[in-house]
Amino acid sequence: MTASAAHLLVVDDERPLREGLARYLRGRGFLVDEAADGMAALSALERQRFAAVICDILMPGINGLEVVKRATAADGDLAIVMLTAVNDASSARTALQSGALEYLLKPMELDDLGRAVDRALHRRDLRIDQRRTERLIRGEVEQRTIEIEQEKERLRDLSVGVVDALVTAMEAKEPFYRGQSGRVADLAAAIARAMGLDAETVDQIRLAGRLRDVGRIGVRESVLNKAGTLTDKELEHIREHLLISVEILAPLEHLGPVITFVQDHHERWDGAGYPRGLRGAEISIGGRILAAADAYNAITSPRPHRAPMTAERAATFMETLSGTLLDPDVFRALRRVMRSGLSC
Repeated sequence: MTASAAHLLVVDDERPLREGLARYLRGRGFLVDEAADGMAALSALERQRFAAVICDILMPGINGLEVVKRATAADGDLAIVMLTAVNDASSARTALQSGALEYLLKPMELDDLGRAVDRALHRRDLRIDQRRTERLIRGEVEQRTIEIEQEKERLRDLSVGVVDALVTAMEAKEPFYRGQSGRVADLAAAIARAMGLDAETVDQIRLAGRLRDVGRIGVRESVLNKAGTLTDKELEHIREHLLISVEILAPLEHLGPVITFVQDHHERWDGAGYPRGLRGAEISIGGRILAAADAYNAITSPRPHRAPMTAERAATFMETLSGTLLDPDVFRALRRVMRSGLSC
C-alpha cells in the first residue's frame, strides 16, 4: 500500500495533540481518522480496516496496550505506532511484544513521527509481501508435488502394465498356469484384509501376487510342463525364476515393498525356504501371505503330474503346513477366507 493510499487511525485522549498529529499526517498524504479513547478506537477498528494505528498508551478506560492487543488479534497486518509521555521500559516491552512496530516518547518531533509511520508501514508491506510470496511458493511447490506424484503414478501404471502384460502372455502359452497370477493375487489380498492390514498394504500384496512369477519367462517350458517328477537340477532351474523376477522388477523402485514381497514369497516360516533362508517374522508380511496363497493355489490347481485337490482336502493339508511353511497367523486368516468362500 502506498503512503498516499494508507488509511491511519490516531488515538489520543488529548484533543489538541490528536488533532495536531492528524493534521500533520493528512498533510503528508494519508487518510486519517481520529479516536478520543480506547473504546472509540476499538469501535473504529471494527467498522473500518486501517493500515496503521498511532496510539497513546495512557488513556482513561481502555488503555493503549489493550487496544494494541485486541487490534492485532483482529488484524495481524496492522502497523502499530505507540506514543507515551512516560519513559517506562516495561510498557515499551509489553507494547512491542503485543505487536507494536514503533514506540515514541512524547513530546516528539513531527518528522520523527512521520519517519516512524513510514517505517511501520514499510515493515507492514514487507510482511504482507513475504506472506504472499510464501503462499505463492507453497502453491507452486504443492502443484509441482502433485504433478510429480501424478507422473510417478503414470510411470508406475505403465511399467506395471508392461510386466503384467508379460505375465499374461506367458500364462497364455502355459495351459496349467493360465490365470494363476490373478487367482493368487486375489486370494493374497483377501488374506491380507482378513488380517486387518491397511488398504495400501493390501493393494501392494495384490500387485506382488500378480507380478511374483514374471521370472518364469526364464524357465524352460519343457521343465514347467513336465509330467513326471522333476530332477534336482530341474528343481534348481525352476528356483532361478525367483531371482529373475526380482531382477526384472528391481529397476521399478517406485514399487517399494512389492519387490520385497515377491522376493520373500518362497521363504518358509521354519527357515527352510529360499533364496535367503529367512525365518519367522524376518520374512515380510507380504511374503508370508503370498507363500500361503501360492501354496493353496498350487494344490487346488491341475498340474501336468497330478490332479487338483478338493477344497476340503486342501484345507486339511494346509493345516499341516502351519508352523513349517506357513505363518500360523496367516494360516488362520486363510482358513477364515476359505470358510467364507471369498478370495477377492
